Amino acid sequence: MTQDAIRKREQLTGWLLITPALIVVLLVFAYPIGRAFWLSLFQQNLGTELQAQFYGLSNYGRLLGDGRFWQSMQNTAIFTAVSIFFELILGMAIALILNKSFRGRGALRTISLIPWALPTAIMGLAWAWIFNDQYGIANDILRIFGFDGITWLGQPLPAMVALILADVWKTTPFIAIILLAGLQSISSDLYEAHSIDGATPIQSFTQITLPLLAPQILIALLFRFAQAFGIFDLVQVMTGGGPAGATETVAIYIYATIRRYLDFGYGAALVVVTFILLILAVAIAGLLLSKLRVSVTGER
Repeated sequence: MTQDAIRKREQLTGWLLITPALIVVLLVFAYPIGRAFWLSLFQQNLGTELQAQFYGLSNYGRLLGDGRFWQSMQNTAIFTAVSIFFELILGMAIALILNKSFRGRGALRTISLIPWALPTAIMGLAWAWIFNDQYGIANDILRIFGFDGITWLGQPLPAMVALILADVWKTTPFIAIILLAGLQSISSDLYEAHSIDGATPIQSFTQITLPLLAPQILIALLFRFAQAFGIFDLVQVMTGGGPAGATETVAIYIYATIRRYLDFGYGAALVVVTFILLILAVAIAGLLLSKLRVSVTGER
């Protein structure tokens, strides 16, 4: 049997092995999105007495001129970019610390996972208390240092800052544990040989740690991007999208359209467009990060 025949046989075997998983993915994702697209072609709201009336692509035309949707998209993009930026930096720092050998390292690793393990709704409620302008500890700390209290959840910028701080505290351990797993796979002999050659710790980090950790960084960023883009429970508990829509994310807007205004056809159109934008954003981010990884590692 020739090498080409063996390669084709292996590829066929691989496709046969992953076919059941692909079928499950199609059932889980393709059917709901297909159903949402079908519903988006109808107008079904209180104006039609919740009776579905064929509307064509008019819901999508309405979406293009919906300033509230694009504002929520902008809020989501800001929240996602800023939170992931700080989560990556803090997650890397925590992973480097937990990778060192010291007494109590196992207990510290366990404790560091507590924020990530807590239910988001309960954690969001706790952070809402922390940032309460009347009795929250955040303003107590500011007053100790001589500053005036801030209406954290009642002003646009402070409310977004509060949400980002809460999300960073919650999900940084997720990135840290992924990066720690990657650090554990790097042999200490590489660092010893590098130090013998006269390399500084910073040089070892940039020339060994970052290139070899590039796959884990890519995975962590893509996962967090998808999660942060669809943020709902944290925002719903802390601000509800306020004040005046300043922290309203896409998920919150879709929820309000369907559950509060009972506009099912337009809500379905919002779901479809958001899904497409998310897929495109993840694909573009993955492509850019992959090129960055190639430039860092020198792979082809």
